[in-house]
Amino acid sequence: MTIPHSIPTSEGLAAIGGPPPGLPGGLPEEALLSRLAGEFFALLPSGAPDAQLPFGPPPQPPQTEIALGNRAPALAPLPGTPHAAPDEAVDAAPLAGRAANPVLGVPEAHAAALPPLAPPPAATVPGAPSTPYYFLGEASAWPSQADPGAPEHIGPGRASPAPGTLAHANPAQEDRITARSFGLPGEAELARLLGDLDRGQRSPSPASNSGPGFYFLDPAVEQQVPAVPAARAPFDVHAVRKDFPILQERVNGKQLIWFDNAATTHKPRAVIDRLAYFYEHENSNIHRAAHELAARATDAYEGARSKVARFIGAASPEEIVFVRGTTEGINLIAKTWGVQNVGEGDEIIVSHLEHHANIVPWQQLAATKGAKLRVIPVDDSGQVKLDEYARLLNPRTRIVSVTQVSNALGTVVPVKQIVAMAHAAGARALVDGAQSVSHVRVDVRDIDADFFVFSGHKVFAPTGIGAVYGKREVLEDMPPWQGGGNMIADVTFEKTIYHGPPTRFEAGTGNIADAVGLGAAIDYVERIGIDNIARYEHDLLVYATHGLLGVPGLRLIGTAADKASVLSFVLNGYTTEEVGRALNEEGIAVRSGHHCAQPILRRFGLEATVRPSLAFYNTCEEVDTLVAVLKRLASGRRSVR
Repeated sequence: MTIPHSIPTSEGLAAIGGPPPGLPGGLPEEALLSRLAGEFFALLPSGAPDAQLPFGPPPQPPQTEIALGNRAPALAPLPGTPHAAPDEAVDAAPLAGRAANPVLGVPEAHAAALPPLAPPPAATVPGAPSTPYYFLGEASAWPSQADPGAPEHIGPGRASPAPGTLAHANPAQEDRITARSFGLPGEAELARLLGDLDRGQRSPSPASNSGPGFYFLDPAVEQQVPAVPAARAPFDVHAVRKDFPILQERVNGKQLIWFDNAATTHKPRAVIDRLAYFYEHENSNIHRAAHELAARATDAYEGARSKVARFIGAASPEEIVFVRGTTEGINLIAKTWGVQNVGEGDEIIVSHLEHHANIVPWQQLAATKGAKLRVIPVDDSGQVKLDEYARLLNPRTRIVSVTQVSNALGTVVPVKQIVAMAHAAGARALVDGAQSVSHVRVDVRDIDADFFVFSGHKVFAPTGIGAVYGKREVLEDMPPWQGGGNMIADVTFEKTIYHGPPTRFEAGTGNIADAVGLGAAIDYVERIGIDNIARYEHDLLVYATHGLLGVPGLRLIGTAADKASVLSFVLNGYTTEEVGRALNEEGIAVRSGHHCAQPILRRFGLEATVRPSLAFYNTCEEVDTLVAVLKRLASGRRSVR
């Protein structure tokens, strides 16, 4: 059949012999087009025409696969999304925040007007959203993990088995099930492997400062790691890898092996699709507008804020401020709370482990205010010395700012204890969570941090987006950082009245799309289960450490009793740049350099290290390839420089 380049008018039909049989002649053009469309759609195999649509149902777009087993068509706009409130409304309570200011602040009216999502039918997978469009209705499509009644999503299209199913039938099968499901050694095999490292000479006592003390080499410490709950299904790393398109990339003719996760993580298809959907169907500035796309964009943006709050355990979305990332978040706090509360002679405490982003803003503040920067030292394993920290605290301490996980060494810092000690001294506490949120469960209320900051691109979200958590009462007392649109309630040439938090700290047009992408990344992580991720990465870290310790001349830097998935090392006879280049030739991406953490590397007499860092999509086979290349380098190494 030949498709004409244009649809003829009724006059044109008459010129070629009249209208088709069954159509009255002389129809107006609009009526003719409507009738033609109705006839066409009625003949489609999709079913009978919708009685409420004059032309039958619209054609269905092609199917698009959503990661983790969710299949949905290319998504149509959410029906019934409410419009933004009119601009005529005026906020009379400038410090009341978003809840009291749905027009000039962040309109709660949009989320409130969304129909609540009904529980899924019994026939569906437990915990699945009630709509296949899992990111529509952003604030409520997926249950919070904090909800004890909500099932945990643990893998591609899976939910936790019910009692009495196979997961409970044979508890012995639960022995390191997260490891065995993809080829990692089981508990007994790990014990044998790790026992061979010192010919059985290990002592269960903690390692001294003079030598390495890996927590997973100590059986007494290893027993403290929580066991995998019996009802949890296996973690399938190979299924997860299919969700990350870039892992199919080839570098120098070799399959990409991405061991640079501490620098940035890759994005699952669910996040990529969510960004595309936003720009195709929702792209608009947010908050004050009377049109549909503004309402959609606002719902998606504020839904992402709610997801961040849920993910880190905040009491309310009002405590979440969107920023570009951890660096901007710490600068915001230093230049608002810090400027307001730190004076001459006051003291700021950081640790020796910090990234430059948690050093430089405090140095700048101290120089401006005449304050002092004090540093918590670390021991030879790379862990902070709490006894020395206790001696630093005094009545002049205003804020303690520490990382939860070191980006250079992988050390997991006891932040809950550090925060409690800061509060006992009358100081505020900030926790840098850039390296922790993708590896371990974070609960800011349990930590009791006054501030918590992280970057989206470390947790499988886009770059250029991050979040600051602040206790509501602390944020309420902080002045704005930047001035402009969105953060004001009223402006005259005589004065400006600002919104309450969080809008007060989000001047101008924010990174709307990437905030929505961050929400999609959180959805993805929660469906897999952060505890599943933590356990898998723990096992992979054990496996990788065992492999690297077998490379002659390799020295691991950072052997604290609690570590996340970072392996920092130097190789005798090679510069770190040479090792990085050799690995890149084999398609292996690692970071080599000072990792923006020069003070801690210099603590160990180094200017740079090679830093493989792991994520839950890495495998034992990839670790084996890394170790093989390093052993080949070691076998031909030059004399020590």
